[in-house]
Amino acid sequence: MTHPESWFAADYADARTKFLGSATAADATVTSYRHPQAQQPNGDDLFVDVARLGPLPREADLIVLASSGTHGVEGFCGSGCQVGVLETSLADRLPEGCALVLVHAINPHGFAWLRRVNEDNIDLNRNNIDHELGHPANLQYDEVHSWLAIAQWEGLEKQKADEAIMSFIAKRGLFAFQAAVSGGQYDHPDGLFFGGRALSWSAQTWRAIINEHCRGAKKVAYLDFHTGLGKYGACEIISVEGNNRGSDDRARRWYGNDVKSPEKNESLSAVVTGSMENGFRDIAANTEVTAVALEYGTKPVLDVLDALRADNWLHLHGDIDSDLGKAIKKQIRDAFYGDTPEWKQMIWDTANRVLDQAVSGLSE
Repeated sequence: MTHPESWFAADYADARTKFLGSATAADATVTSYRHPQAQQPNGDDLFVDVARLGPLPREADLIVLASSGTHGVEGFCGSGCQVGVLETSLADRLPEGCALVLVHAINPHGFAWLRRVNEDNIDLNRNNIDHELGHPANLQYDEVHSWLAIAQWEGLEKQKADEAIMSFIAKRGLFAFQAAVSGGQYDHPDGLFFGGRALSWSAQTWRAIINEHCRGAKKVAYLDFHTGLGKYGACEIISVEGNNRGSDDRARRWYGNDVKSPEKNESLSAVVTGSMENGFRDIAANTEVTAVALEYGTKPVLDVLDALRADNWLHLHGDIDSDLGKAIKKQIRDAFYGDTPEWKQMIWDTANRVLDQAVSGLSE
């Protein structure tokens, strides 16, 4: 009998303690990357931690790679599942020549500060592009930006922005608004879903991890944990093919009808630019990568977007220690973390099944 409630954490520090403790108990090899600039709210250091079980790097043909905290505050979900993987000995079920690599809190600043973005307001899942080739325009986002990044969270400006958003939705639909906001943009550093103008520290660290753990492998099953879209506790498996030919077909064979593709207009997610699987490009170019995002539902999409708008305002103009600041931090935590035993059990049940399917798929 598993007890997922104990695997999920109260905050970043608690999550890291649980992860490292479980990794040590499982005799995993752990590597930690200290953030060179950012700290936790209490001033303590921030880390990305990697636990590996199975064959050493360059000795494994097959790899199950699972990452948490790409979107900071969403790290509660992925961290709990990673601890569950270590506590339930998934490694004992790996086929010969297969390694398990768990990347914990790849965006530690966002996790620690209850933000979806990193220390520079960058969305890590939009940051993974070749910035030297320039940045794509997003005219749809340009149209809605002024309603998202407002100077006053209470009062007439907020009221007018809300009215403009609802008018947009009434004319074009909720998904059109979601797509305009969330696809990724590179021209508004103070806005939402900003992809940055260069690779962030987290994106560079992600590439270092791929280079260390995946270069030379024949096949990688990559799973990235996310929250904020869909019905409460439900999981959509989002296929993120990118440059990995055949990834979508393999994902559908391995994971079944839960797999949805944004490019094929099947998914709750809009098409996005700069997502994490791009980190494999050039580093593991000869590796067959089957990449999916596990997207778990929490609250209605407008509630989630409102929490993101509020948090963006708070860090641009507000006081995080004020009553309003504390209320906004609770709002964004609740938008991305279903902190109930029921939700955690639903999350784990799906994660456990999908991880087993990933192992089976690698053995095709």
